[in-house]
Amino acid sequence: MEKFFFTKFKFKKKHMYLSILLSFFIIAYYHLSSGFVMTSDSNKYSIWADGLINYNFNLYQYYFVNEVVPNRVPPILYIVPVLLIAISKIIFGNEWQYVFLLQNLVFLLFSLIIFAKSLLLIGVRPFLVSITLPIIIISADILTWPRYILSDINFAFLVVLVTYFVIKGTTEGKFNYSALFLIIFLMFVSRPSSIPVIFAISLFILISKYQIFPRPKIALLFMLGALISIPLVFSIIYFIFGFYLSENVKLEYLFNMVKVGMIIHDRPETWVDAPINFIDVLFVYFLRIINFFNPYAFTFSLTHNVLNIFQSFLIFLSILIWAKFGDNKKPQDRAFFFIILLSFSVAAFHSFTLIDYDWRFRFPIILPLIMLSPISMEIILKKILTRINI
Repeated sequence: MEKFFFTKFKFKKKHMYLSILLSFFIIAYYHLSSGFVMTSDSNKYSIWADGLINYNFNLYQYYFVNEVVPNRVPPILYIVPVLLIAISKIIFGNEWQYVFLLQNLVFLLFSLIIFAKSLLLIGVRPFLVSITLPIIIISADILTWPRYILSDINFAFLVVLVTYFVIKGTTEGKFNYSALFLIIFLMFVSRPSSIPVIFAISLFILISKYQIFPRPKIALLFMLGALISIPLVFSIIYFIFGFYLSENVKLEYLFNMVKVGMIIHDRPETWVDAPINFIDVLFVYFLRIINFFNPYAFTFSLTHNVLNIFQSFLIFLSILIWAKFGDNKKPQDRAFFFIILLSFSVAAFHSFTLIDYDWRFRFPIILPLIMLSPISMEIILKKILTRINI
């Protein structure tokens, strides 16, 4: 019976892609039924897009020649979402928000396809990919952010796309640097939070070049060490700032949040007492990096919290499986290591800058994190097949 199940049962790729389409339509129906959501950032992007339209999409004039009010000119790090909104306005006029929502859903569809292709590249079975799709369907993040008129979903698409090319490079033993550079450039001009993603990619390529992949248990020990060392480094920077960089406006904005004990922005229930010494500051940064992965919020609905906790449990379980049964030589294990590295890099960056009220900045790494589940299942399945000699 076991032999029949593992060798005769063929879940073909076309079945997997049908599962992806079904999952996408469920998610799309939910968002289309809910409608688009505008925020203060959405309105800001809209104003910037209007300015770009007024200059006929001439970026040089827009940035260097125009005489509009300064806050009507977006930083170059936001130009991709502004361009997308401007194009939507030009072509579809007053209906541009609905079109932008549809555009977000297209990004989501391609993200799901690339999610699957990434896993297939490293030998994860199609049926394991398919049984992972319900985790995506019930992900609170996936059910929240695609309907927002923001840069989140197109940036998340770029993160999944660059993850695919990193995995492909690891599997084939060579990286497509042209494709990676193009995607990195698009990420860089999409939002400032691309910085930790770019750092993780660069570090992983360096590790790959010198073949210094640590074994899973060693990698996790390094990550646990990072939970202390990263807050320690940030605390040192904080105190150096107090003596030498007190006139830097941007750093002052970031460190003022530390001074009041802020952990999650606009969630006072997560704050601690204002730090008065080095240990207190270290504690604030430590809580921040931990809380970046926090699945629970007091003001979330019961359903939202249950879905978040379930998703986090599966990710944590996948990491434990990898630590117990993983290797450091197989493409699956190296893909796993890259996703862990990516996640810690993003968490560290936002623990230093800002963790948003609704954990919005965690959304772009949700699909890569969910990849850990089918990878760990494939690792376990291979162990079982080896033991029963199939």
